[in-house]
This record gives sequence, C-alpha cells and structure tokens, in this order.
Amino acid sequence: MDIKIETANRAKETEEVIKEFLPKEEGLQISIFKAMNYSVCAGGKRLRPMLMSETHKLFGGESKALKYFMAAMEYLHTYSLVHDDLPAMDNDDYRRGRLTTHKVFGEDIGILAGDALLNYAFETVSKAFDTDEDKGRIGNAFKVFSQKAGVYGMIGGQCVDVEKEGQEVTLEELNFIHSLKTCALIEASMMIGAILAGADDEDVDKIEKAAHEIGMAFQIQDDILDVTGDEEVLGKPVGSDEKNNKMTYVNHIGLENAKEEVRVRSEKAVDILKSFPEQNEFLNELVIYLISRKK
Repeated sequence: MDIKIETANRAKETEEVIKEFLPKEEGLQISIFKAMNYSVCAGGKRLRPMLMSETHKLFGGESKALKYFMAAMEYLHTYSLVHDDLPAMDNDDYRRGRLTTHKVFGEDIGILAGDALLNYAFETVSKAFDTDEDKGRIGNAFKVFSQKAGVYGMIGGQCVDVEKEGQEVTLEELNFIHSLKTCALIEASMMIGAILAGADDEDVDKIEKAAHEIGMAFQIQDDILDVTGDEEVLGKPVGSDEKNNKMTYVNHIGLENAKEEVRVRSEKAVDILKSFPEQNEFLNELVIYLISRKK
C-alpha cells in the first residue's frame, strides 16, 4: 500500500462530502457565505472526517447519516482554526499557505465566519435525522459531537491554553490542554464512525482510547514541526509557539524525547485498532504515517 496515494485518494473523496453541504454564495448575507467557504476550502488534511469514515468501515458500517457528520466535523474544526488565527488569539496571517480569514475579510467578518461555521456544523448534523437511519444511533453520535466540541472538550482546552499563555505550564496541565483542545475532536470523529456503524459500548470506549493516543501524538508532532518544520511546506509560520510564549512538549521534554512520545503513542493506538476482529489496514497505516508527516 502506498500510504501517500491512498491518503490523497481518501482526502479527495472526503473533500467532495465536505463541499456537498457548503452554502451557496448568494443573498444579502453573501459576505458570510464567502468567508465560510473560503475558510473551509483552504485545504488541509481532512484528518477528522477521514478518521470517522475509516473507523466506520472498520466496523462494517454503511450509514447514510455518516456524510452529514463528516462534513459537520470539518466545519467545526475549521471554525476553531478561524478563531485561533484572530488577533485576540494567535494573531496569525497565514493558514495552509493562504491569508487567514480575518486578513481577507476583516476581523469582524472573521469572527462571524467562525460563529457561522460552528452553527452550520450543528445545522448539518441535524439533517442526519431526516434519513431513514436508526435515530438512536444518530442521537448518540450527536451527543458525542456536542460534548467533545464544548466546555468539557475542545472549548475547555482552548480556554486553559489561552489563560496559561506566557505562564509556566506543568506537563500535567499541558496534557490536559492537549487532551481537550486537540484530542476531543479526533475522539469524537472516531467514536461517531463506530457508533453509526453499530459498534457496542465496549468497542466505542476502546476506539475513544485509541483516538486519544492518536490525538496526543498528532499534537506533539505539531509541537515538533513548529520547531523543525519548513514554512513553505507547512503553509504557516514556524516558531509561532515561541512567539506566543506557549509551552510545548518540546520545551518540557526535549526534541528527541518528544519524537519518541509520538512513536509510543501512535503504536499504542495501532495496537488497540489491531485488537478488533475485523481490520482496516489503511486506518492502521494512516496512524503510523502521522508520525513522519512534515505538515
């Protein structure tokens, strides 16, 4: 299996799902539609909806509701990036090689674009109830989607991250931030894929644990790339963590130990995935591939 080619193919398929539900650029509020679509169509790995889809396949799922959750997850993730880039947050000018949303449309529309994508994510998910799928499964997936995005998930992690900026952060606090800010949406993605496929509670719990390890490895690799990455390859400035006085795994345990942490956590995730009776070899390879990514 050529993991780069397979990942690119699946990213293309995922892109089509994401674009299917984007709003038309028309009406008096056309500016917000343009800003939303600009933000979502800026590219990216599409990792979260891809993980959702591949976990769904792992459990033999064929849910018609899946595509609504896939698209909504990317809208949710994109809103968080739009707000992260704002002057009050990370104050970044570039994202994925393009000007950030607030630099193109202004700070006011940038804020509204993030708000709009958050609301649009839930609007998109709600349409899954119009399918002839098991409403119980959709309801359980909706519950995970909501909780992992909120104050006990991504927003909670973002809050602590902002408040701790410029301060000494313990490794325990850093783990807390990463667990919520980064891991929560990855956990939600894989859990939703499993839930919609009909996985039982025990298997969903195992998927959550695997997703947590993937999320931690992914974030630590981000920390590493902020130090070692190439700005042209990354599509965003390197050294932004240092610029914003943010503590990272590299600060705490050093570059080589951080790389080892990525390897160990990724292998833990794969071990869990390999414990299921059925296998999705691409999903296993994707997790390992994340270790060596350069962007």
